[in-house]
Amino acid sequence: MFSITVRDHLMIAHSFRGEVFGPAQRLHGATFLVDATFRRAELDADNIVVDIGLATRELKAVVGELNYRNLDEEPAFADTNTSTEFLAKVIADRLAERVRAGALGEGARGLSGLTVTLHESHIAWASYERGL
Repeated sequence: MFSITVRDHLMIAHSFRGEVFGPAQRLHGATFLVDATFRRAELDADNIVVDIGLATRELKAVVGELNYRNLDEEPAFADTNTSTEFLAKVIADRLAERVRAGALGEGARGLSGLTVTLHESHIAWASYERGL
């Protein structure tokens, strides 16, 4: 399996509901490194997984929809604990929509999977992996 990974970052504010979250129940900020890894079994006709420039651009666009936002105020996340794991899935699903729409080029139609990893710090991160 071949893969490429592109990276961006994300800064949000949010709070959580539930005793399991302790002091994170209060409004707080989070900064994430965001890695998007695209996979395919065989390289395309140009011997690449996907155009890195297009992958970088589309990740930046998806992250930009969330960046510098208080997620507690976003209607799409009403009554939702926007955990790191949850946000990894949101970003992966939004990237998958862009792949299906052709935003990563015709060669991206051969992609088999995508993993999005949000790094909370140098010692903790969460990922969501999905097929394409």
